[in-house]
Formats: sequence, C-alpha cells, structure tokens
Amino acid sequence: MNKKPKKFGKKSKDFTAQIFKILSKDPAKSYNYKQIAGLLELKDTKSRNEIIRDLKLLKAQDKIHETEIGKYQVISKSEYYEGYLDMNSRKSGYFVCDELEDDVYVPKQNLNHALDKDKVRVYVYNRRSSRKPEAEVLEILERAKTEFVGVIDIQKNFAFVTTTNAKMYTDIFIPKNKLGDAQNGDVVLVTMEDWPKKADSPFGKVIKVLGKPGEHNTEIHAILAEYGLPYDFPIEVETYANKIDTSITAEEIAKRRDMRDVLTFTIDPKDAKDFDDALSFQVLENGNYEIGIHIADVSHYLQEGTILDDEAYSRATSVYLVDRVVPMLPEVLSNFACSLRPHEEKYTFSAVFQLNKKAEVLDSWFGRTVTYSDQRFAYEEAQSIIESKSDTIPSEVSLTGAAYKAPQAIVEATLKLDELAKILRRKRMASGAISFDKVEVKFNLNEAAEPIGVYFKQSKDANHLIEEFMLLANRKVAEFIGKQKKTFVYRIHDEPNEDKLFNLQALISKFGYKLDLRNKKDISKSLNQLMQDVNGKKEQNLVDTLAIRTMSKAVYSTENIGHYGLAFDYYSHFTSPIRRYPDVMAHRLLQHYIDGGKSANEEDFEVKCRHSSDMEHLAAQAERDSIKYMQVKYMQDHKDEEFLGVISGVTEWGIYVEIIENKCEGMCRIREIKDDYYTFDDKQYALVGEVTKNILQLGDEVYVKVKNADLVKKQLDFNYLRKNE
Repeated sequence: MNKKPKKFGKKSKDFTAQIFKILSKDPAKSYNYKQIAGLLELKDTKSRNEIIRDLKLLKAQDKIHETEIGKYQVISKSEYYEGYLDMNSRKSGYFVCDELEDDVYVPKQNLNHALDKDKVRVYVYNRRSSRKPEAEVLEILERAKTEFVGVIDIQKNFAFVTTTNAKMYTDIFIPKNKLGDAQNGDVVLVTMEDWPKKADSPFGKVIKVLGKPGEHNTEIHAILAEYGLPYDFPIEVETYANKIDTSITAEEIAKRRDMRDVLTFTIDPKDAKDFDDALSFQVLENGNYEIGIHIADVSHYLQEGTILDDEAYSRATSVYLVDRVVPMLPEVLSNFACSLRPHEEKYTFSAVFQLNKKAEVLDSWFGRTVTYSDQRFAYEEAQSIIESKSDTIPSEVSLTGAAYKAPQAIVEATLKLDELAKILRRKRMASGAISFDKVEVKFNLNEAAEPIGVYFKQSKDANHLIEEFMLLANRKVAEFIGKQKKTFVYRIHDEPNEDKLFNLQALISKFGYKLDLRNKKDISKSLNQLMQDVNGKKEQNLVDTLAIRTMSKAVYSTENIGHYGLAFDYYSHFTSPIRRYPDVMAHRLLQHYIDGGKSANEEDFEVKCRHSSDMEHLAAQAERDSIKYMQVKYMQDHKDEEFLGVISGVTEWGIYVEIIENKCEGMCRIREIKDDYYTFDDKQYALVGEVTKNILQLGDEVYVKVKNADLVKKQLDFNYLRKNE
C-alpha cells in the first residue's frame, strides 16, 4: 500500500505551547499579542486572533496572568521543571525528574515533538477530570539522539523511514534529494535534520545503507548503528596503532618489578582472544602465599592526547555481540601487545598480596611489572583440576582436544588458589554480598554465524576463583587511594529501591517465596536465599531477572558510596583495561599517585565517569538485542514444534512466555487465546477466563508454538496451545 505524504499546516492552530515557551523563557517579562505574533513570525489576522484566544485560555487556566491590559506574564510557580522524557510503546510517556517524587504522565498531544530520553522543560498541571498530574513539554533542551535505524519506504517524490524502536512514535520523512543510494525496503541509518512546528513527522536524510532486512550482517550492523556504536576503526587510528613500538626492552624492564621467574598463568574462556589478567603464585618462607594479580599495562601503550586514546575514550568499552566482539582497542593491542599470551613476556600493572591460610591480606604492593605467562588454561581445564585434584586434563575439556598432564606446580597453585578464593567468597557473602549467578544464554553457531543450538553458561569454581582475585585487586586498589582521600574512579552500587523490593515480594510470593525486608543485611541474606531456592527450578530465570531489576545499576563515579551488591566500602575497576576505559583511568591515576602526584581534578574525571557509564549502558542494550535477534533466528527453524514455557509477564494485551529449554521469550496476544474470553486482572497479575474462570498467571507452565518470528523487530509471537496441568 502506498503511503500518502502527510499534510502539513492546515489543521493545527493551537499556539498555547509556543506562547507558553516564549513567556516561560523570561518569566519576569510581560508580552502582548503583537510581540508574541512577531516572535512566532505570524502576520495574518486569523493567527493573531487565535493568539489572543489562546492567551485568554491560558489566563483562565491560571497559567499566566495579565499584568496590565493586554500584557501577559507567566505565573512563576514551581510547576516548571527540567528533566527527561521516558516514552512507552503507546505513543505517550513520562517525565522523569529528581525534584519530583513520582514520574509525571505526558499524553501524546503534550509531547510537542519530544522523543524518548530527550532533556526537556515541562509544565506540570493537575487535570480536572483526574487527581493525577500531567505534564506538557514546553521546550526540548537536548536531543538524546538524532540518528535512527529503520526500513525505508520510497514513494514517487519522497520516502518514509519506519524505525523498529517501539518508543519512537513517528516515522521520518525523507525528501527525494536526500535518499542517497537507498533502495525501497533497505535498512538505513538516517539523521533527523529538522522538525517543522506543524509537521507530523521530522525531516531527515539517509546517511548509510545497512542492507536488506533479515540478512545477518544487516541486522548486526543495525543493532550497532541503533545505539551509535562503531563496528570498525577509522583508518588513521588503525595506522597509528600499527606503528606503536610493542617490543619488550631492557630499558623499560629496568623501570619495573621483574616477576618473570614467578609461576604465572591465565584462566579464561576457551574462545577468548584477549587475556587481560594473569595470576602468579608462590609460597613464602614464612608459610604465607604471595599472590599477584597481573593486568595488561594498556596505559603504557595508550598515551593520553593521542587519536588512539580519543577513540578508546569515545568507545569506552568493548561490545560483546553473539557472533563478534567490537573491541575498544585495535587488534594489534587487544589481541597481541596487551594480551598476556602464554610463553610471552609482557608489561603488566600488578597488585601483589601476601595472604595467610585464612585468606587474610597481610601486605599489599601496587606497581608496574614485567611478567611471563607459563600456561594458558580454559575455565573447563582449571575446573577439571579442581574437581579431580589431578594433573590429567581429559581430551573433552582440553584446549587442544587431546588429553595432557598439567605441570605439578600449576596444579598445586590452582588448588590452593581455589581454597583461598572459597574463603574470600564466604567472607564476602557473610558481609552481605549478593550472589547473582544468572544463567547466560549462549549459542552454537555454524560457519555462517547462524544459531544451530542453544546452551547455558553457568559459573563454576574456576570462574569463582578468577572472580574472587579480580574482586580483591579491584577492592584493594580502590581502598589504597580512597583512604588517601584523592580523586579516583570508583565503581559504585546503591542500595535497592524499597518500592521495587515490595513489588518483587508481591511477584515471588506467587511462587511461594518471600523476602525479609527489615534491614540491609536481612535483605541481602534473603535475596541470596531466594537465589538458592530457585536454582534449577522452572522459574529460575524469571525470578533471577525480576530480582536483578530491583537492584540499582552499578555506575562509575568519583564520589564513593561503596558497592552494595558486593558489600565493599571501596571498589573500582582495575582488572580489564583492554576492554574498559575506566580501568585505564584507574591505572593512570594509581601510577600518578605512586609517583607522588597531587589529587587529580574531580570534575574532569566525573565527566569521564558519566560518559563511561552511558557507553556501558548502550553496549549492554546492543548485547541484549543481539541475543534477542539470535533467539528469533533460532526459533524460525522450529515453527512446527510445541514448546513448554513459563508465563514471564502478564499485561492487558496478553501474556509473555519464556520457553524453558532455550529461554526464548515471546508474546501470546489475549485476543488469540481461543479457549475462553480472557480479561486482565491487575490485582492478581493474571488473565481470567470469563466462562471457565481459568487463570493464567505469572509462573504458570503453558504449551506454545511459534506463530511469527520477526528478525527485523527481534520479536517472537506465539500461539497459545494449552496450560500444563
């Protein structure tokens, strides 16, 4: 069906928002209708009369007052706020602002061209028909984004781009001369250039053609483009990186602590290409253990003020999609110079601790080192040593595919490190740390990067071993600087929101679980108990997800408030500088202070922390989208199968069902559930059948079949078959 161009101009003659905006910009000044018409560039009598009408209407609503005959001024009350717009998928949104306790509803007609996450200035008022306040956008202070991904529909003299983002309530109008090389039906990246006051849609321009919808590379590039994430390096950055001297020199070694003779090894995922951390282990004469956490010395190569550093800061993080990694640093650094590969000498930045048998830290040392990795282990190989207490690595977990014997010294070191890590973990849990071992969905991909199988990754002892020593290094580095009261990059995590905890309590009670919300320690304890209780149950993934949503988001900041989830007073990110820019900043600051430097400028680093947190959030969204895409792609090939799932969400328009065997989630629409006429009961959080009184509620097991798998929208629709009685 051809889409007709939208008409602009004739219909809308409501000037209240523009008048309000003019008066609000200078609340101390009074304006008459002629001045307002002049500012709005309106000269016709009809428009002027409508301005007079709208001024009287605003006065009747007590939003403005008449200072003298015909002159108007805004009533300066506290109803004007600045904040952010949070759109929903129903073409309306909520205004979010720290000054207001509750988010304020913004109906579609009050958006005035504001889009999701835009920084806006609003007027908050109470509707007569309802007690709940509403807001009207007066001014867009800052656009959250101006580039969008969508499918182009080309007509004779113009085109429209429809985005797949449910929160984007308008399509984008593209004039004929701004189509670029786009063909009808292409997935394109467009930039929004203008949005005339009376136009229904913003005007844009095609800046990149990403390909045909549904094609694998098109969709992966579309995910990255949607969040403004790059997928290759500018040629000048690659060239600069390739010219860096990555050789190990005697001159540089002389400036460092030489730890090449100390037993050192890495434990990483079997498909890892960048190894940014290694552990060293030796028994001291006094019977204690010296454990070194050695981190790739990225800041040695990544010099401030270079185009390489600017690019790394801009990216702030590597992005891990299902079938590829978009690295923060070019390959010459991430996979070679900075990667602690086996049997190679490397420059490292180390935290070296002396621990006793109770895993108490007796001594700490921080500084630049040179190390040599004696062995590379996959998690599965280290796990085999821990479980069997043997040096034989069986062929099924071996990196080479052949059984072999691990060196005895490394076997003993691994077993002792595991023992100490378990003590550290127990202490952490006893202090109120929360353990979210959420099941990770992974895919087996064929050569064309298509999903041919789904499996779940769970952390075992070998993962916990590495985790505990990385946590120790991050905590002790942050504590070392934090106690000096100097500017530093902290990883902070606030306490959970009380309302969210009460909501969680209400939802999990449907499965027979409960939380103890009396105090901070009891909350942590009962959340951990909940995680244990749901382990292996059908509702595990659902409850894990709901529990994680109650948590605040961990972010980077120069203001240390501690880390609630880990139960640490001081915490930082120090152990992954190949893939996270905050770790690079932590290395630079630590070296600066070791060298006797003054406290760095807090404001400068706070800006960098905010940027790093924002980029981390975007990367996480892209990663989630790539998983969703792969799940939809996987389910396309399983359309004729029946699946058992758990109801993971209930809304007035239907139920969301998560398939137990592969964690793919889709929607069964309420009107398509045929065994009864269902209505939504918000008190029970359930759908109730009018005739049978059958209840479909959160956690119920149901059988479903794939109805539609939309790769472009990354959306699954299911046909509801029956309840599992």
